[in-house]
Amino acid sequence: MNKTSDQQELQSERYQEVADLIEMIRPAVQSDGGDLRLVDVNAEEGIVDVELQGSCSSCAISSVTLQAGIERIIKGRLQWVTEVRGGVDESMDFEESFAMGRGGYVPRGY
Repeated sequence: MNKTSDQQELQSERYQEVADLIEMIRPAVQSDGGDLRLVDVNAEEGIVDVELQGSCSSCAISSVTLQAGIERIIKGRLQWVTEVRGGVDESMDFEESFAMGRGGYVPRGY
């Protein structure tokens, strides 16, 4: 195998590892009316890009979900991942997004 072939194989293997983890995480995000999409994997640099969709677009804690949940799980299980970057799907308007789930849920007592 040449270097390019090895890099393509590594990219393919690592992409699949992340895709499998995303599929494991998705039901938890979907239970609140949102979704999680794998956007890109840079196997050489260890960077994973994801996008929160659905009710996550209007959720006040979507950044916490991304950092404390999704990033923690991916980096904890895949030692080669150095960074998880994410955003929200902004194609949906706030009211439509909010109607899909808990949206801007704030715990009682606040």
